[in-house]
Amino acid sequence: MDVVLPCLDEAAALPWVLQRMPDGYRAIVVDNGSTDGSAALARSLGALVITEPRRGFGAACHAGLMAATADIVCFCDCDASLDPAELPGLVATVGAGTADLVLGRRRPTRPEAWPVHARLANRELARRLRARLGVDLHDLGPMRAARRDRLLDLGLSDRRSGYPLEMVIHSAAAGMRIAEQDVGYHPRSGRSKVTGTLRGTRQAIHDMRAILAARLPTLLVIAKSPEPGRVKTRLSPACTPELAAGLAQAALADTFAALARVPAARRVLVLEGPTGPWIPSGWEVVPQSGGGLDVRLADAFGAVSDPDGGPALLVGMDTPQLRAQVLAEALSQGSRAGADAWFGPAADGGFWAFGLARPDAELARRLLLGVPMSCSSTGVALQDRLAQAGLRVATLPVLNDVDTVADAAEVAALAPGSHFARTWHTVTAGAVSAVSAGTVPPAAQGAAG
Repeated sequence: MDVVLPCLDEAAALPWVLQRMPDGYRAIVVDNGSTDGSAALARSLGALVITEPRRGFGAACHAGLMAATADIVCFCDCDASLDPAELPGLVATVGAGTADLVLGRRRPTRPEAWPVHARLANRELARRLRARLGVDLHDLGPMRAARRDRLLDLGLSDRRSGYPLEMVIHSAAAGMRIAEQDVGYHPRSGRSKVTGTLRGTRQAIHDMRAILAARLPTLLVIAKSPEPGRVKTRLSPACTPELAAGLAQAALADTFAALARVPAARRVLVLEGPTGPWIPSGWEVVPQSGGGLDVRLADAFGAVSDPDGGPALLVGMDTPQLRAQVLAEALSQGSRAGADAWFGPAADGGFWAFGLARPDAELARRLLLGVPMSCSSTGVALQDRLAQAGLRVATLPVLNDVDTVADAAEVAALAPGSHFARTWHTVTAGAVSAVSAGTVPPAAQGAAG
């Protein structure tokens, strides 16, 4: 286990904190500009020391998260107000799979450990979070534990005092189960850098208000029902219609799984064809409108248009290698400040994702109607429209759509642990067996390559 300890002039507390570290737990002390020798002291006491030059609590926490390598990562204040010896209780809950993010609910060991004004502010914030998130939360505790990959998939962008609040809100919006466990709260060593100064208090209030005011995105997937003869027809004759439909359903399962880990206000499936048990819970289903793909894409944005809502981003069903972190970071509050739209180019000249910071039915139609679809010039044409509209565009990584047998083999190799890869290996193994038995005509043997 790795324990991230954000540190700013904590030389007086470090010996006690590091001495209390449980066996098997690695201390990662993130020095955030200390002038009292904290970094050298922590290093001499056996901690891994990371230097984060950007000042801010969130900057230090995130630098520690990035430096961590353990499956489960803990966070703990470095001022001796919290006892690292209590971390195994939080970790055990995460390891047992009963919660995804566990917060230490602070129980003061002495009245002076938690000033009244700070306690009341925390209580009000917890009340607002309970009402907003539907989570039984009473303390935005600084001691916490979660799996590292889930935290990275949240796309956390605040680097100041809002980081702990952003983590909780984004965790809930990404479907993570949040739990609390009581931990002792002791009088801290030295003066708090936040509540201990007027400037720190004002900055914390400003940061948290910004996090609370930020609108979460709406995520859309445009897809066809994975029925034989309806989807992935270009995989034939190498694949039968049934095998092609199985691959399409696997690709959809991977897409749903990735987007489920991205913090979002809504998840909407824009569907052509009947629904089925392959649609996960928590997804709204909106039928695709008639007309060409350009019309259906524009109408999808119109269906979720909300002047008071957040951005909307639409992805297709053909990129099962998509990683949640890519979208979460692009849509985070910090990253989207300078973006009016998002564009995800596909390797074949099309696009796999398109988003609008202020989704509007009329704007979507102006940008999309008449763009030639499913050809090598599609992406360029849409980018030209975005430029003509004067929109600032954030470009996402290039991904390869699954349209052909060669695409399927490449994508399966890129995402070996995916539903799609497992299904593809089943398909190719079956094709190899059939070829060996002489029961597959030469045209179908491409699936075995």
